[in-house]
Amino acid sequence: MSMNSQKATEELSLAELAEKAGVPGRTIRFYIAKGLMPGPFKAGRGAFYGAEHLQRLAEIKQWQAKGLTLTEIARQIAGSAQPMKVMETPTAYWSYQLAPDVTVQVRADASPWRLRQIQRVLRDTAQRLAQPTTEEANDGNEK
Repeated sequence: MSMNSQKATEELSLAELAEKAGVPGRTIRFYIAKGLMPGPFKAGRGAFYGAEHLQRLAEIKQWQAKGLTLTEIARQIAGSAQPMKVMETPTAYWSYQLAPDVTVQVRADASPWRLRQIQRVLRDTAQRLAQPTTEEANDGNEK
């Protein structure tokens, strides 16, 4: 293989990368803007991408197939690139009051299917907490 043909396989235009990865060019630009993958090796009209870009797109597809959101994928990528963080990014939580004395907090960035699952469990738990226990029922009858 000559040096020119080897270089051609390493340097892909956005359209070529999109075709090989099976992802629209617009999506690739979005991933770059969101920090999910690095930008092109060279900017401007001569921008080109390489094997590492193709690999990252394949990883993103695999994580999405496992049900991860783009936020969760970004965390995966950041975790592998930054082994030690000085300060954690603030996390938002949803608070659910199940009873006057019971509040449950759930991370707001959980995936939609996970939030629905948690909300079902919380509804069931709130209903159980609203029902008097056997001891409470007996305490009221002993007078």
